[in-house]
Amino acid sequence: MSEQQTGRRAGLRAALRAASVIVVFAAIAAVLIAHPPDDLYLWIKAFHVVAVISWMAGLLYLPRLFIYHTDAAAGSEAAETFKTMERRLYFVIMNPAMMLSWVLGLYLAWSVYGFHGGWLHAKLALVLVLTGFHVFLGRSVRTFGREANDISPRAWRLINEVPALLMVLIVIFVIVKPF
Repeated sequence: MSEQQTGRRAGLRAALRAASVIVVFAAIAAVLIAHPPDDLYLWIKAFHVVAVISWMAGLLYLPRLFIYHTDAAAGSEAAETFKTMERRLYFVIMNPAMMLSWVLGLYLAWSVYGFHGGWLHAKLALVLVLTGFHVFLGRSVRTFGREANDISPRAWRLINEVPALLMVLIVIFVIVKPF
């Protein structure tokens, strides 16, 4: 089997794992919507928090993998391991977690707050920036996959601070609701 076929199979397996996670969450959501408990809001909020934590874990960890990957020799066993770890983290964990965060978060924003409140608009704006950062990381996964990274480890260390800063601001807006 060629390296390209192996890569395609690994990609297909990762896509199937990601799809299975989404299907499981969709099934749970369908059951909750079809047979809503008295505390449906709390269930949705709980799943939203789990999705956000999963997404943030990936956003904080993937740039760290890039730092280590940058130090690995191109084509080395370590570099190939990093490629696999980066792809799986992004496509199997981060993408489904981001999608669930958005879907459940928008549902909560609509059903609970009616999309009103300056704090909510500020939070959504920051989540859009976080989503843009997510897309940037996805492009970087592909760049590393082609052995074409041109960002230094020092720059990756600085880039790694972006999601932490955004997370702090988002949490402050959600908890404090300053405006």
